Amino acid sequence: MPNTALPRTLKPLLSGLLLAVSLTVQAQEAPQMDLPRTTLKAGMHLIQAQVASTPQQRATGLMYRREMPGNEGMLFIFEKPAIQCFWMKNTLIPLTAAFVADDGTIVNLADMQPQTLDSHCSGKPVRYVLEMNQGWFAKRGIQAGSRLGGAPFETRR
Repeated sequence: MPNTALPRTLKPLLSGLLLAVSLTVQAQEAPQMDLPRTTLKAGMHLIQAQVASTPQQRATGLMYRREMPGNEGMLFIFEKPAIQCFWMKNTLIPLTAAFVADDGTIVNLADMQPQTLDSHCSGKPVRYVLEMNQGWFAKRGIQAGSRLGGAPFETRR
């Protein structure tokens, strides 16, 4: 029978490698909380939005979060207008996505259920998508055609 025991010199190396892999997996499953922020307006309501503007930030989005404060959200900014589609893989809280034109006008809204792979798309090409806790827009009477304000939309008018 072959000897499967590791030499003593390899044990620390293997242990370090396993720790690095474990930390990488944990980092990938951690919510991103340190993104830049911007303040948006929806009528008289203020929204504190984290800004996801890089491909990696957009890909992670609100994944792995267990909760989000009532007036917080995440604004996804894309390089150019396109049909944007979102899903809820690894997303633990129900969200509503507002697909937003360059001037801040909401094109359409989509309620999204946690941990689903259903695709929710913009009704026309947009550069912005704002995710909020599900029901946030409805409770405030904000719907398609409503306009958001804030720095990202002011330079686009």
